[in-house]
Amino acid sequence: MSTQIPDLVPARMLNEFVYCPRLGYMMWADAEFADSADTVDGRRVHGRTDKETGALPEPGEEAPSIHARSVWLSAPSEGLTARMDLVEGEGRDVTPVDYKRGKRPDISGGVWEPERVQLCAQALVLRENGYRCDSGVVYFCGSRTRVEVPITDELIEATRQALTEFRNALALPRPPQPLVDSPKCPRCALVGICLPDEVSLLTDTAAGPDDVRRLYPARDDALPLYVQTQGARVGKKGDRLEVRTPSGEKHEIRILEVSQLSLFGNIQVTTQALRELCNRGIPVCYFSTGGWFYGIAHGLGHKNIQLRILQFAGAADEARSLGLAKRFVTAKIRNQRTMLRRNAEGIPAPVLRRLSRLVKRAESCDNAEELLGVEGSAARDYWAHFPRMLKGDLQGAFEMDGRNRRPPRDPTNALLSFGYALLTRELTVTAMAVGFDPLVGFYHKPRYGRPALALDLMEEFRPLVVDSAVLQAVNTGVVGPNDFVRRGGAVALQGPARSRFIKAYERRMDQLVSHPLFGYRVSYRRILEVQARLLARHLSGELSEYPQFCTR
Repeated sequence: MSTQIPDLVPARMLNEFVYCPRLGYMMWADAEFADSADTVDGRRVHGRTDKETGALPEPGEEAPSIHARSVWLSAPSEGLTARMDLVEGEGRDVTPVDYKRGKRPDISGGVWEPERVQLCAQALVLRENGYRCDSGVVYFCGSRTRVEVPITDELIEATRQALTEFRNALALPRPPQPLVDSPKCPRCALVGICLPDEVSLLTDTAAGPDDVRRLYPARDDALPLYVQTQGARVGKKGDRLEVRTPSGEKHEIRILEVSQLSLFGNIQVTTQALRELCNRGIPVCYFSTGGWFYGIAHGLGHKNIQLRILQFAGAADEARSLGLAKRFVTAKIRNQRTMLRRNAEGIPAPVLRRLSRLVKRAESCDNAEELLGVEGSAARDYWAHFPRMLKGDLQGAFEMDGRNRRPPRDPTNALLSFGYALLTRELTVTAMAVGFDPLVGFYHKPRYGRPALALDLMEEFRPLVVDSAVLQAVNTGVVGPNDFVRRGGAVALQGPARSRFIKAYERRMDQLVSHPLFGYRVSYRRILEVQARLLARHLSGELSEYPQFCTR
């Protein structure tokens, strides 16, 4: 995804590029960023240096002592800009000081090459602005040591060469290839976005699953917060969300532990809470009282406009849209067949053979209408035998006449519709986090207010996540026949049972499963993100085909 080449490259970006060209490209061209323990601690270390204090005298002006923090200067001739943690010196000589959170490395010179290049870039900026600068300093907070870095001709040449290579890389349509088996990757904040081992496996025929290192963390630390009590109010108290109910109950949750806020019905959110959630990139999802997914309130969104341009171009290309649609549908049918084969008691063998044939038919479809017909044929077989996956004594109470909705006419379909609304919400949030527009899909055509891309991505996960959660909730007694309200021909899940089903759904999302392609065990919630990012890699041309998720 090429981007406009900047006139001025930040010295910090040059550091990232020298450390890993793919990392530098993704942070600048794709506007990707993710926090890790290291980046959070780094902001703490820079808390003092980020405050602009002290004066930097004019070039050539004598000063007995210089101690200026957070100095921002640019050098148009060099094509560089830099915000320096500290500029110190005396007389007419100045020295940039860069703060690092860790300890001094036990290597020759005491400073890694990316830090040396960053300091040199700062020195070049100071020189172009008229200051004398012959050296820089790296201060390692972890060991409280200062290491001086001389600004030599060799270092200047290496810095200018790195700047040229960075500009050349930004002109390319896709990021540089990932590092191969590099020790830099596991602790990189962008490893879950870059997916270096996964991309290498999918593009290198000589690689195998054993070459893919486990993705950490296997589960997300932050989880969705659901508020269903009508008339409740969500506010902010320090670094926590405070939920107050009309009866006077009060609950507090650390904002750090919240990935999204889901509100059902008439729930109020204070301006202070909404502003803080937007600032942290935490979406607020709105549902009706009955569980209909209405929409999302969020901050400015992802800055990767290049990905959305590729998404729109792909959606407008009928051949490419059909290719992706076939990948989504065939994965869904395969996973439906696996669900029946594993869980349906007495499933007729011809049904499984017919589903296998429908997968092959879907792969050879020439247009979207034919594919839709194949999907419908598979759905009829699947839903006709879905009750076989329920316990024998429950099949009568949860009997269903195929799939029905708007409104659901039986308890099983009521659970399925509610579960699909939750999964649609999940993938809408995921698509936005990756940088997609969730309203523009490839298989599901645009319709006012419909998150078409989220519906595309959820096709292969409908059986594995929602259908499985419904079966588990019914078979284990989490939801019973008396937990539904019937009005005319419509059936809906009642409030207390809805809370229990949400817990069952969240347990399924949090369950660790072995990835069929990469071999490591991660939660379904993390797998949803991985699939969305692999779709982005396919649209950029980095992957020739979108890799399906088909359980073994």
